Amino acid sequence: MSSFNRRLFMLSAAALGGTSLSGCGFEPVYGIDGAASKLLNNILVDEPKANESYILVRELENRLGQPGSAPDYGLSLALHLDERGVGRTSAQVTNRFDVIGSVTYALRGMDDKEVRTTGKVSSFTSYSASGSTVSELAAKDDAYERLMVILADRIVVDLQAFAVSEAA
Repeated sequence: MSSFNRRLFMLSAAALGGTSLSGCGFEPVYGIDGAASKLLNNILVDEPKANESYILVRELENRLGQPGSAPDYGLSLALHLDERGVGRTSAQVTNRFDVIGSVTYALRGMDDKEVRTTGKVSSFTSYSASGSTVSELAAKDDAYERLMVILADRIVVDLQAFAVSEAA
């Protein structure tokens, strides 16, 4: 038998880790003078053109804040969605769908219209189509909304990384 005690090891690692991380240079991106704090309430996202893009813009504004009267940045989005049947019954009826989405985005300066950064994020969600018509529609709508939340999170992470690299 080994005398290795995982609990003791984890507690000592946590104690040492807490003191060693305090001086490593990590700081919150939205903290006081944080690199990404200049993005908050300072990005005007292009108007949505469909329900899914409306949800995406809403989620981005939830995370980045509503722009003021003269934002420094504009964010253009190109949303591409696809739906694919992935589950079939023995009677060859599709009962599970994947919703695949990708967003190509460009962050530009509002004063000079110069593109500061671009990127593409993608993900997928799934829903079951094995219930009633109403439950299928609700599951489909929920899958699209979950996908927009995931894509918005990924865009925000990319924008935070851009802000940190610009500040360095």
